[in-house]
Amino acid sequence: EVRLTEFGGGLVQPGGSLKLSCAASGFTFSRYDMTWVRQAPGKGLEWVSTIKSGGGTTYYAGSVQGRFTISRDNNKYMLYLQMNSLKTEDTAVYYCATNSDYDSRGQGTQVTVSS
Repeated sequence: EVRLTEFGGGLVQPGGSLKLSCAASGFTFSRYDMTWVRQAPGKGLEWVSTIKSGGGTTYYAGSVQGRFTISRDNNKYMLYLQMNSLKTEDTAVYYCATNSDYDSRGQGTQVTVSS
C-alpha cells in the first residue's frame, strides 16, 4: 500500500523560502516517478513538478520554474521540494504523489505566503 506523508509547510512572507518533505513507504520508491501537486483555496489540483525515478530528470510548471527545485533520496524513501522566492499565489496545500496516480497523495501540508 502506497503511503505518503508530507510535512514542512508553514507561514512565510513573500520572497521567503520553505522546503517541503514527503516520506514514502509501502512501495518500492526508487521505481516510481514522483510528483508534487498543490491545491489553492477554491481551486482544483495543480501539477507543480515531477522527478523521474532515478532523480536525473525533472519537470516544472511554468509558474514555479526557476524558483522551485524537486529532489529525492531513494535510499531514504524521501521526496523534497525546495521553494524559493515564494509568492502569495503559491499559497496552497501541497501534496506528493506517484506520477501515475495522484490519488496516492497524502494529507498534504499547508503553505501560506502572506505579509
